[in-house]
Amino acid sequence: MSVWLRNIWEEVGRPLFLRPRRVQFAALCTRIQEDHEEVLLITSRDTGRWIIPKGWPIDGLNGAETALQEAWEEAGVRADAVHNDPFGRFTYDKILKDGSAQPVLTNVYRISVRALAEEYPEADQRERNWFSPADAATRVREPELQALLRQL
Repeated sequence: MSVWLRNIWEEVGRPLFLRPRRVQFAALCTRIQEDHEEVLLITSRDTGRWIIPKGWPIDGLNGAETALQEAWEEAGVRADAVHNDPFGRFTYDKILKDGSAQPVLTNVYRISVRALAEEYPEADQRERNWFSPADAATRVREPELQALLRQL
């Protein structure tokens, strides 16, 4: 019986609990509007839920640069400033096309938004909107991202 349990642990349990996390970089895009800070959220392409721009590492770019690139592609962000140190991190399970879940650690970089372009690579695939940090926190699903938004 113990050999059977050990095999189950090694072949099923251990890979399930100890699988490595993939890393993404995200943009927490903010602006000041009438003396109040606002956060830019976009909709995901697959489910339409509210998220922040994020993506996989890009060769030749650091985390902050990757976050800025994702903010441009997914939301048309033109930045005033990008903070080079992460504002925080959150984890989530990315559902892949085959239905499996990939655990992801997402490093979040603050980006001060100067303007939003009308034309950008994913303009026809997403909606975007500004929210107060508290309202944004109620719209995203990831508890750790909710906590980051409430810190603003």
